[in-house]
Amino acid sequence: MNENPEKTTHFGYKPVAETEKASMVADVFHSVATKYDVMNDLMSFGIHRLWKRQTIASSGVRKGHHVLDLAGGTGDLTAKFGQLVGDTGQVVLGDINSSMLKVGREKLHNLGLVGNIDYVQMNAEALPFPDNSFDLITIAFGLRNVTDQNKALRSMYRILKPGGRLLVLEFSKPEHQVLSKAYDFYSFNLLPKMGELVANDGESYKYLAESIRMHPDQETLKAMMNEAGFEQTTYQNLTGGIVALHRGFKY
Repeated sequence: MNENPEKTTHFGYKPVAETEKASMVADVFHSVATKYDVMNDLMSFGIHRLWKRQTIASSGVRKGHHVLDLAGGTGDLTAKFGQLVGDTGQVVLGDINSSMLKVGREKLHNLGLVGNIDYVQMNAEALPFPDNSFDLITIAFGLRNVTDQNKALRSMYRILKPGGRLLVLEFSKPEHQVLSKAYDFYSFNLLPKMGELVANDGESYKYLAESIRMHPDQETLKAMMNEAGFEQTTYQNLTGGIVALHRGFKY
């Protein structure tokens, strides 16, 4: 009898060994990286830009600040933060996936955004920075893909400066049943077909839809942030709760 069974987690709706999830998620994002921006616009009808704009507005970022855009992917938030922190500040675009980092770096270089932006491949569960390094950490549409979310939140708390804040922008639980049913139909019937047509990968978008349903709801994530040490934690529902923006501070 095996006295030390391997811990399991979920990959979408499928139970998998914890040790396997990171590589499985990596395969998804290696596959979708080059079509990621196009699919974001199609999937959200462009509304993701408003969600990210609200994140920027809630950031409190000023010139000279140090910002970590975690799971920053193709760099939408990094681009704006790079402008806000100025020459005396620094933004780190961090992502576990090398393909996403490559796309993000090329995109921002093509926009002429260089000088105060660094690119680092990293795992959110073990962030490679000293304590008290950043004024702000954002993680947009990335936390649900992390294997051990509690460990990641503790790692983020450690590297925030006292007075710093964390913003988590993530798909969440719709507030109303009618919206929830329409959203489910869209996610499981139309989204994989769009992924197949545009990115030639319906399975990855099926996983993304499932991963949203497995992510903690608004109150659960708020409690997880509190448990990690964050204070004054709040959340704002966007688009009827399809997305929520959580905020917490380190004091």
